[in-house]
Amino acid sequence: QVQLVESGGGLVQAGDSLRLACAASGGSFSYSPMGWFRQAPGNERDFVAGINWNGGRTDYADSVKGRFTISRDNAEKMVYLQMNSLNPDDTAVYYCAAAAPRGGVVLGLDEYRYWGQGTQVTVAS
Repeated sequence: QVQLVESGGGLVQAGDSLRLACAASGGSFSYSPMGWFRQAPGNERDFVAGINWNGGRTDYADSVKGRFTISRDNAEKMVYLQMNSLNPDDTAVYYCAAAAPRGGVVLGLDEYRYWGQGTQVTVAS
């Protein structure tokens, strides 16, 4: 079992930056691909960014490429999402997720086994 707790959400203005953090405990975090997803009201939960077990590979949704950066610190069991140049379309609940230990970046929502409770990000225009 891996427990995940997100933090860092809040209300910001368009153009601002925000860094989300995800603290992991239990399980085999160090060998697990991690991801960030987001869900706006009335929408499905969408992939935002993913990172492989050692941080050597990352992948992003087209809508956030060049603005968001995912990173991890296995020693501290933390995953981060740095979000720059935020716009109102980024408003959503952001979720951290962990997949079962494996190689590569995991893109599919159904492939993630553990989820955090989510943190709200609201970007005002």
